[in-house]
Amino acid sequence: MQAWVKTARAPGGEIRKLPDPTPGEREVLIRVRASSVCGTDVHIWDWNEWAQGRITRLPMTLGHEVSGEVVALGKHVQSLNVGDHVSAETHIADGTCYQCRTGKMHICEHVQVLGVDRDGVFAELAVLPEMNAWKNDPKLDPALASIQEPLGNAVHALLPEDAVEDIAGKSVLVTGCGPIGLLAVAVARLLGARRVLATEVNPVRIDLARRMGADRVINPVAEGATALRTIRDETDGRGVDVAVEMSGHPASLRLAFESLTAGGRVSLLGLFDSDATIDLDNAVIFKAARVHGIFGRRMFATWYQVRGLLERSELREKMAAIITHRVPLGELPRAMELIESMQAAKVSLEARW
Repeated sequence: MQAWVKTARAPGGEIRKLPDPTPGEREVLIRVRASSVCGTDVHIWDWNEWAQGRITRLPMTLGHEVSGEVVALGKHVQSLNVGDHVSAETHIADGTCYQCRTGKMHICEHVQVLGVDRDGVFAELAVLPEMNAWKNDPKLDPALASIQEPLGNAVHALLPEDAVEDIAGKSVLVTGCGPIGLLAVAVARLLGARRVLATEVNPVRIDLARRMGADRVINPVAEGATALRTIRDETDGRGVDVAVEMSGHPASLRLAFESLTAGGRVSLLGLFDSDATIDLDNAVIFKAARVHGIFGRRMFATWYQVRGLLERSELREKMAAIITHRVPLGELPRAMELIESMQAAKVSLEARW
């Protein structure tokens, strides 16, 4: 098979011919129908500081967001059949650690991530554990099926494990409208949020945030110190009930907490390049703010939530709009350039070489 492989501790990757993989006893082999590029893939491709410290296994097939058709089964696989259309839960848990045994599989102590710790999916064929192969509606567009994983991140951020209240009637702020932030705007609107506000600096993504349903998109660079005042004006002076921080930018982190009403909650998903600081007394303690760290998706509660949301044509249409470019998998460098030049929101990779 052909695959995009990270071969050296340096920027880039290369197409290699590899032996077709064979599934283990509780694994399935899929033929990739569509995949998509995540920010993590870009970091590994660029070989930035995070990748240099995180990636230990080379050579390694890249990529983790995928949908495909099951073409072979391990001998002990029971829940899937050849021909099934599946997507991947990309975090592979060991099932034996304390977190797994106490209902927190998504933060498994020994988690392995496709395309990070083990061979990924930017290839003609890929192997998934049976547990991680999520069976899709066969009519679901493969490109949309491949971005269920980041959609799950957005849903998890809006509906974290301990947040028993829903979104309906609440005001929501999304800081950073990359693909997951855009999906969070769409989902918040679908769940009945009263007001959905967003921050973004990229003109392409500002336009998409409006299309996703944001009532107001604030450019924090252009508005500067008035951004907080704008958010309060949009929420009757109270601030937002829910803030989801998607950018990984220190200024956005501070804005998220400053914008929060007393007793509100914040979900943190964006990753920071270095230490970030906030005024804990005023931002969290005196406000009785609830803070949720978001890592992946709850396995597999979030996936069932995503399945229900995808029954709504409105969400499928908005997901399709976020896919601004569809590029053959064989042209992965072009996909990376589209993202890094800020021309693209989400790039879908078609199974063409």
